[in-house]
Amino acid sequence: MGYLNGGKDQSMKERSRTEYSLINIFTGLLGYGLNTLVGFICRIIFVRTLSADYLGVNGLFSNILSMLSLAELGIGSAITYALYKPIAENDEEKIASLMQFYKKAYWFIGTIVAIAGLLLLPFLDLIIREPPDIKENLYLLYLLFLFSSVSSYFYSYKSSLLTAVQRNYIVIGYNYIVTIVQSIFQIAFLLLTHEYISYLLIQVVGGLVYNIWISYKASKDYPYINKKEIKPLSKNEKKELFINIKALTVNKLSGVLVNSTDNIVITFFNGVKTVGFASNYTLFSSILNTLITQIFNALTGSVGNLIASSDKKTQYGFFKILNLANFWLYGWAAIGMTFVSSDLVQLFYGEQFVMGLKIPLILALNFYSIGMIHASYTYKSTMGLFKYGQYILIFTGILNILLDMILGKFLGVFGIYLATLISRLLTNLWYEPYAVYKHGLKKNPAEYFIRQILYAIVLFLTGLVCWMLCRLCNFGVIINILIKIVICSVIPNVAFCICFWKTEELQYLLERLKDIIGKIIRFRR
Repeated sequence: MGYLNGGKDQSMKERSRTEYSLINIFTGLLGYGLNTLVGFICRIIFVRTLSADYLGVNGLFSNILSMLSLAELGIGSAITYALYKPIAENDEEKIASLMQFYKKAYWFIGTIVAIAGLLLLPFLDLIIREPPDIKENLYLLYLLFLFSSVSSYFYSYKSSLLTAVQRNYIVIGYNYIVTIVQSIFQIAFLLLTHEYISYLLIQVVGGLVYNIWISYKASKDYPYINKKEIKPLSKNEKKELFINIKALTVNKLSGVLVNSTDNIVITFFNGVKTVGFASNYTLFSSILNTLITQIFNALTGSVGNLIASSDKKTQYGFFKILNLANFWLYGWAAIGMTFVSSDLVQLFYGEQFVMGLKIPLILALNFYSIGMIHASYTYKSTMGLFKYGQYILIFTGILNILLDMILGKFLGVFGIYLATLISRLLTNLWYEPYAVYKHGLKKNPAEYFIRQILYAIVLFLTGLVCWMLCRLCNFGVIINILIKIVICSVIPNVAFCICFWKTEELQYLLERLKDIIGKIIRFRR
């Protein structure tokens, strides 16, 4: 089936879902690799030239603005889902109508975020009870963060169209080009000035450049979305959108309460400096999560097309493949995080930043819990199952806040991260796949949970072997890192191969891997 394309990209119409997915994945991984390398160097220089207080401020304000992004209300996901059908039918009029609605909604949202952000200014002192040891004005820094967040709403909405037509490689490519250039300038200014304000201003400008650039690209390739006379959506179409938006709003609220409150609670109980210490560890989980997410995000458009054009058997078969890939990547990464991250912190930031094993362990478990619902979430969003589980997710957020306050008081930073894990285990970690199986795939959810238990057992035993071997590493920090990376790469992959070799899912993945390697070899020749 061909895909809607515009401008000079008409030659891509006949590309298959697989080809689009591969382009998106390779673009994402290549860009992310370069971006991570430059960003990591920038982070090291940040830590070496500025204090842990600056790390804490950076993490805290990022969390606050993430909470304000609740105003987005899930409109982006609802619009992206709504775009799949008209794109498959080459219905330019309907696409233009959806994008016009999207534009008006995002301009309204940007205004709301700006107002809410300004109203929060007087309450910063309540969150930051002990002022950090920095020379810049906290309120000025916060306003710069706020401006960066608000400005994105007025331009970035057009990226959803590029994602929906499976051209996410453009979105990814533009993002990484800007981010890499931005990081290079930040490194230079940190070394020359040792000023956080310069670092932040470059970040604000970089975000603005990216948003304007991606907006221009979408407008150029799909000029019909900018026509003056665009037919508005009908009342029924708006009603259907609002039903999905309502459900996604609840999902969004839950995500904010679970994922964007940890640094705020840590600041409340332990001070902003502790946020800086913990952020060195969360950086590794963020890097790994973003890396793997590149793969799954690259598949979203293709899965959306698969859902729109195939039967339940095909959808179910691909879900199992996606789920195994999900476990493999996140399980492997979680083991590596647990046993290597402290050594990396010591090497790059200094021994004074090292925290006990329980911190990387609980972060790895949280990382794994988030990762294991990726496949379910991809299917849930592309199937339009937004309304299912919306209220149980609210319970997830409320439970997380309550457990944060209780466990944070008695167990400190570890307790706050443990609260997040417990709240996920009791709610959306099981309900997301349940909704996909029962209402989307029309299958018995028990099959999924049995498989997840098997995955957990395999992961536990594999992690135990890795822990026993890593304990024997008593060399210099660099040698320890190299040996542990080998242990945490070889053992999990060998174990996973042995356990799942005979499954259809693994054989399918291996066949696709052979195809990819073959294409790369032919290309190099």
